Amino acid sequence: MAPIDGPVRQLRLAAHLPGVNNTVVWSDPECASTIEFSSFVHFARTAERARFDFLFLAERLRLREHAGRFHDLDVAGRPDTFTVLAALAAVTERLGLAGTINSTFNEPYEVARQFASLDHLSAGRAGWNVVTSWDAFTGENFRRGGFLPEDQRYERAQRFLHVVNLLLDSWQGDEIVADKASGEFLGDRWAGAFDHRDDHFDISGRFNVPPGPQHRPVIFQAGDSDAGREFAASAAEVVFSRHGEYEAGRAYYADVKRRLARYGRTPDQLLVLPAVGVVLGDTDADARERADVVRRQQVSGQTAIRFLERVWNQDLSFVDPDGPLPDLDPVTKGDPIPQGLASTRLFADRHATVRRWREIAAAGNLSVRDLVIAATSRQTFVGSPATVAEEMIRYVRDRACDGFILVPHVIPAGLDDVADRVVPLLQERGAFRHDYAGTTLRDHLGLAPVAPSRRAGQPVGGQPHP
Repeated sequence: MAPIDGPVRQLRLAAHLPGVNNTVVWSDPECASTIEFSSFVHFARTAERARFDFLFLAERLRLREHAGRFHDLDVAGRPDTFTVLAALAAVTERLGLAGTINSTFNEPYEVARQFASLDHLSAGRAGWNVVTSWDAFTGENFRRGGFLPEDQRYERAQRFLHVVNLLLDSWQGDEIVADKASGEFLGDRWAGAFDHRDDHFDISGRFNVPPGPQHRPVIFQAGDSDAGREFAASAAEVVFSRHGEYEAGRAYYADVKRRLARYGRTPDQLLVLPAVGVVLGDTDADARERADVVRRQQVSGQTAIRFLERVWNQDLSFVDPDGPLPDLDPVTKGDPIPQGLASTRLFADRHATVRRWREIAAAGNLSVRDLVIAATSRQTFVGSPATVAEEMIRYVRDRACDGFILVPHVIPAGLDDVADRVVPLLQERGAFRHDYAGTTLRDHLGLAPVAPSRRAGQPVGGQPHP
């Protein structure tokens, strides 16, 4: 592919280490554990030597179930996000460290302490993906259970984030002083004080962690509903988007960016980064052949039937994965067959999803397995290193996104080829940094520093800002 004409925008690159799911080709001999620390270290150090902005870890709070049985992959376990990120802070120097922490089942005080601590330990590299959860299945692991109806989850998330910010703002550096002659502590009486009451939280006390280098973590958001997009426009600084295809990406990008103005924000204050897969080959044809193999490894016949059952919400074990879709309507009543899945977009309107899948299958004369491969593929970029680099530049230039979160299909070595073969081409084209210009995650992403939301010596409290 010939180089794209026109100005080149600087793009952002990040890496997501996937947990236990069918994104990873577990049968690949290069695949290692997703719970052993050595896997995290290799992955993080590869991202850092390629000058990626950050590493991202997702979260799962309960083992997934399908028709009452555990997913086989889930028994491999899911380590705690904060523990892993804190450990990685000791073996990296510049790479941002971002993780998903739930706003439904945690409390603001503990989350504020954890992110303030991580920001200190990492010298200013902490990022927080604020997510919600409304399903009672996951909530059974927690005191609060599944008490939140879906229409209230973003309300709690907004309040949760606001309270965390109040806590992080409650202890400012210029409030903690000492007499230079005697060394006597002369701290301000408001240092660390907080007092907040609303429908979700009734707390007061003293916050006990001084501000970290970033003052607040970089805020990420991943919801795709209208409420989720509105939350992103009002509070997030990075959106973890699922719209990795060009046209869908451009539509999503325009929609989210246009919402910023109503909150007094400008387009450069929110970065849109879709999750994408990359398959490289020496030639484009070679890469396409490899991509076909990878997708069939990711979606076995059994996996295809499980995906189908998620949508049809009934036992389809009798269906041939190499045959046509079943001539059945989906079941819309009762509990869903899958439990504990992070995404529910396939279940929001089962009839609409079935109609869409039937159209796709008919147009391509696809079997069940081929359909699931087509409908769930995340291989956005397939080609030679030069082709992939130019496509990435085109997406960012045309406002389909601001960069990419790479989700490899091999752990932990899945980033190696991108770091060695694609990043140098992006650097040659002036689309990506040769070295880090700053030390914090905000520096890497080009985000403005956070100023405390109140003046020194003034108490914190009251209702959330509108």
